[in-house]
Amino acid sequence: MSALRKKAAVMPVESVIRVLRGQKIVLDSDLATLYGVKPIALRQQVKRNRERFPDDFMFRLTEGEVDALVSQFVIPSKGRLGGHLPYAFTQEGIAMLSSVLRAPRAVAMNIMIMRAFVRLRELAVAHKDIADRLAKLERGQQQTASVIEVLVEDIDRLSQDIRWIKNPPLHPKRRIGFHTGGED
Repeated sequence: MSALRKKAAVMPVESVIRVLRGQKIVLDSDLATLYGVKPIALRQQVKRNRERFPDDFMFRLTEGEVDALVSQFVIPSKGRLGGHLPYAFTQEGIAMLSSVLRAPRAVAMNIMIMRAFVRLRELAVAHKDIADRLAKLERGQQQTASVIEVLVEDIDRLSQDIRWIKNPPLHPKRRIGFHTGGED
């Protein structure tokens, strides 16, 4: 088994899907690894069939985007990119790759990648549902907390009133009778 195929066998498909420019994408070098081909071969096939890859299927990263990916440890270094600005493929672009790369492994990997995109979409929907439920619980908790605060204040006032009834404040006792100025 070649080194590319071994690396692809251990690489989870979901780990190569990234978000860039508000879209889920996969870099050309990661796709080449998954397909078990050299990155230059993948790029050559894409260049030969450029009309199949409009901007919403594939775009080239800018120098700034590459720097951001390196600084975020998404890619270890610019050297890993082979000295060029990488292509980023959207889900539609990856689907189009199956018509360009005809190797059986490429077709099988395309199916796996499409399933990974679907799983990510399902997870996003599930997390949105969970986030909505959590927000609703937090709103309810805030309302409950304000009611509890009012109850605690009322209980404090009542307990002070009860203490006063049980133990009224002591006033100095007045002596009964006629007092002359010198006595206390």
